[in-house]
Amino acid sequence: MALGKWMMAACMAAALATGAQAAPPATSGNPILKGWYADPEAAVFANRYWIFPTTSADYDAQITFDAFSSSDLVHWTKHADVLNARNVPWAKRAMWAPSVVENKGKYYFFFAANDIKTDSELGGIGVAVADRPQGPYKDLLGKPLVGAFHNGAQPIDQFVFKDDDGAWYMIYGGWKHANIVRLKDDFTGVLPLADGSLFKEITPAPEYVEGPLMFKRGGRYYFMWSEGGWGGPDYKVAYAIADAPTGPFKRVGTVLQQDEAIATSAGHNSVIQVPGTDRWYIVYHRRPHGDTARDHRETAIERMEFDAQGHILPVKITHEGVAADPLR
Repeated sequence: MALGKWMMAACMAAALATGAQAAPPATSGNPILKGWYADPEAAVFANRYWIFPTTSADYDAQITFDAFSSSDLVHWTKHADVLNARNVPWAKRAMWAPSVVENKGKYYFFFAANDIKTDSELGGIGVAVADRPQGPYKDLLGKPLVGAFHNGAQPIDQFVFKDDDGAWYMIYGGWKHANIVRLKDDFTGVLPLADGSLFKEITPAPEYVEGPLMFKRGGRYYFMWSEGGWGGPDYKVAYAIADAPTGPFKRVGTVLQQDEAIATSAGHNSVIQVPGTDRWYIVYHRRPHGDTARDHRETAIERMEFDAQGHILPVKITHEGVAADPLR
């Protein structure tokens, strides 16, 4: 027995000495990012997958963002401090929930800051710009893009997307209200919507709380959001479908929720569509099983699939994550 162990150790040492490496992981595993991160934004830029999360920490410590990139969803590279409050003079704390898009060769990083509670406070939704996905990003406007409450929506949790006709929209809102606005092409302000309004409420259901997201598939608009309390067992992701980005939206069902055997408080998601395919992934945050620390949130990924009618199938959260899906 002792000789067998010695031979095994010798073989391992020889393999290391000759540069042999262990086989790559079969799946990404969950969590996919090292460290405490929440509110992940997922995108594909420059033939790489990207995740831009909130730094999950005390509000006063949330003054910087890291980013992560991958060629295959399994191996991730950290890009530290891509946006920092020192480059946003009006942002002081609680910088949350990135939304990052490419527009005319530049990258725009939308974020919420300062967690304002009234219109008399300075804060809300801002936008920064950079020449590369990994930054460094610098404030674009010198002030918030949206710095006040409209239709009862706290100006946080923004998501920006481009429609097929080239129009840019932003969906946002906390405090159980969601708004949609049409953005100017240079992201310096908002434009009237078709009905003449600037801030249109599209809250999809009474259960809506925060974390809105919109994407288009099969000519229809999918609206996803988070329900429940962000630290509680009722936190989950639901969705609706409509024929226009302004709705009307009606709740269809729950997509993702906690599994007490794996992790709790699963919510605030983003999605990835692999370019040129109908393969989709959902990226979200959750809390480790048995961990009750306020800011211990981690980022995870799962496959997201649809039935023949276009409904999103319920997603089971896992420890395994997803298999490699290299970009071509």
